[in-house]
Amino acid sequence: MYWIKRIPEIREVISEWTKDGATIGLVPTMGYFHEGHLALMEKARQENDYVVVSLFVNPIQFGPNEDFQRYPRDEERDRELAEKAGVDLVFNPTAEEMYGQGFQSYVEVTEISQGLCGASRPGHFRGVTTVITKLFNIVQPDRAYFGEKDAQQLRVIQRMVRDLNFPVEIKPVPTVREADGLAKSSRNTYLSPEERKAALVLSKSLFYAKEQVAAGEDSVQRLSASMKRMITGEPLVSLEYLEFRESATLRPVSTITGEVLIALAARVGKTRLIDNITVRPGRR
Repeated sequence: MYWIKRIPEIREVISEWTKDGATIGLVPTMGYFHEGHLALMEKARQENDYVVVSLFVNPIQFGPNEDFQRYPRDEERDRELAEKAGVDLVFNPTAEEMYGQGFQSYVEVTEISQGLCGASRPGHFRGVTTVITKLFNIVQPDRAYFGEKDAQQLRVIQRMVRDLNFPVEIKPVPTVREADGLAKSSRNTYLSPEERKAALVLSKSLFYAKEQVAAGEDSVQRLSASMKRMITGEPLVSLEYLEFRESATLRPVSTITGEVLIALAARVGKTRLIDNITVRPGRR
């Protein structure tokens, strides 16, 4: 497995791979791999001749009071996991390699990046779309793999690819959860045992809503009120947002008539977690 830090070097390797028509699958990550990342790698391995994983904690998607400095990192562990997953190349650049001196060119997707996480993390999605654009230009993948847990991010990237005519197929991969329902996240490592237990109220509230919709409930107002009661009943959890959005466009809805994304963000102690679920009337 290649472990490459320089852009000219990765371009040279990929050029050699693709000269005979081989396909490339890209899995963009910020490292500290868990089963969610490994599911993306496995899917990419199934569908492509070569798998490239980017491992880069992207500074421009973090706000001034966010956790960039303490974001979990363990490159040796990540190297072992990537190799076991059958990854062909890990691209692990420095911030200087990616942005250099005087960087001033950004990519922004406007409407669909507003609200949800975009409301509380100004500039976050501009940082995401800029780094993904750079990775697409560097790696030139045929397919790129993103987890459905980051629902707004996935839709922002899909919109960007459509609007800017990137020749990349975006492949969503379902959220991977712990046995008790907690969505896998690198930030779960921040949680104390008590906070880890309290965090379960997030997925429980989402599963509750899905059952209610399947049983015929279609009122966003009633569902939202019930979910908020569940979540605010847990003293270690502070709800940031709970929203019901039309799945494809992320426009707000008041009644569940088609496919709806229920998305939430909360602080569990000092740790910010997100989760979501997609529901349709009559579907469990």
